[in-house]
Amino acid sequence: MKAILIAAGMGRRLSPYTDDRPKCLVEIAGRTMLHRQLDNLRAVGVTEFHIVRGYRGHQLSEALAGEPNVHFIENPDYERNNILLSLMYAADRMDGGFFCSYSDIVYRPEVAAALAQSPHELGLVVDPFWADAYAGRDAHPISEAELAAVRTDGEAAGRVTRVGKKAVPTEAAHGEFIGLWRASASAAVTLRALFQRRWQELGPDAPYGRAPRLQVAYLTDLLNDLIEQDFPIHSVDIARPASWREIDTVQDFERAADVVTW
Repeated sequence: MKAILIAAGMGRRLSPYTDDRPKCLVEIAGRTMLHRQLDNLRAVGVTEFHIVRGYRGHQLSEALAGEPNVHFIENPDYERNNILLSLMYAADRMDGGFFCSYSDIVYRPEVAAALAQSPHELGLVVDPFWADAYAGRDAHPISEAELAAVRTDGEAAGRVTRVGKKAVPTEAAHGEFIGLWRASASAAVTLRALFQRRWQELGPDAPYGRAPRLQVAYLTDLLNDLIEQDFPIHSVDIARPASWREIDTVQDFERAADVVTW
């Protein structure tokens, strides 16, 4: 199995901790976010890692010099694009299916295990306890959460109907998409083909989803496009509170010490 990790961004809001390193190399409870992800994904059978890098990318090579089967993909335009474009620099690594993650999250090992055991073609890890983490989190307000609406009834129970920042009202949210997900071989073919079609139809400067331009679109813009095409995307729910944290701001970093004990 393989994983694609998106680690190209500059992490400005985590300055000064990111002034001299990529965001994913910031240590949380004594271990970098990136090494924590490698550990958790290897534990569920991932043997091959493809890391999309940009800002201070050479440091990733140095930090992972002793790690087997790690490959790097360059995002040369990381200052002007966003998560979706970063992912698509790895489009040729998607064959056969893959795990994928934002690089600024940490999570318990059982979160990756639940995703690995999911039978669905495309599964998103969703935290139904999401509101707990936003108490006092004023540097990263709820308006920036990638909330997910999920069906709870009938044969479609568990299907995600909408996901993204400001895409789902808080009262309608089942939980927060944490940035960790998995696509089967067929799902990988479908999402890659849909992106390539949109790129040809729209070009980089046309609006796409909630983004003003496709060039700066989020992953969730493509996921919502898939949902609108009736492709099934399912929630893989986190089972207990405080099982993950996003480290986006200095405040997040400082608060993580009280939570990240695993």
